[in-house]
Amino acid sequence: MPKKTSALRDELKQTRPFSSTAHEAAIAVLRTASLLQRHFAQVVEGSGVTIQQYNVLRILRGAGSAGMPTLAIRDRMIEEAAGITRLLDKLESAGFVMRERSSPDRRQVLCQITPLGLRLLSEMDEPIDSASVFAMRMLDESETRGLVELLDGARAGFPLEQRKGSRMEAGQGSTRAGHPPRYPSNT
Repeated sequence: MPKKTSALRDELKQTRPFSSTAHEAAIAVLRTASLLQRHFAQVVEGSGVTIQQYNVLRILRGAGSAGMPTLAIRDRMIEEAAGITRLLDKLESAGFVMRERSSPDRRQVLCQITPLGLRLLSEMDEPIDSASVFAMRMLDESETRGLVELLDGARAGFPLEQRKGSRMEAGQGSTRAGHPPRYPSNT
């Protein structure tokens, strides 16, 4: 009896098997992440913001009235954003965010969500919650919890710097406690 191909191979119209189960799992995670990204982008773009701008607003709402420095926002983003300043520029010009220089350290810019930004997020909360339920509708509560735990385990295999949003290239961080990361020299 011929072996049944995986749903992923069928979706991708891939005729050859994956080189390993690990490779298939990694591609499945990437494919699923892409589908979820498009799904949530459609929801937030109806409100006039991009998925990355929504993520910044969500982070700032969580920071509360204290606000958050620009680079801390960048490090907490779900998806890496090289142009955090441009994202904040657009959000500020739309009236969703305000920025000010920190008085103790003039190099640091603190960002806060405005009442208009909070109102936008509160209008988006229900559609985002519904989108989350829709995205996971094929899994029951136990399977969804198991998926979260499996993904936690997969991320645990990466260095802490990468999991916490550090923008270091893989392999550049030092694993020796108390020592700074090593960066390649240009010489």
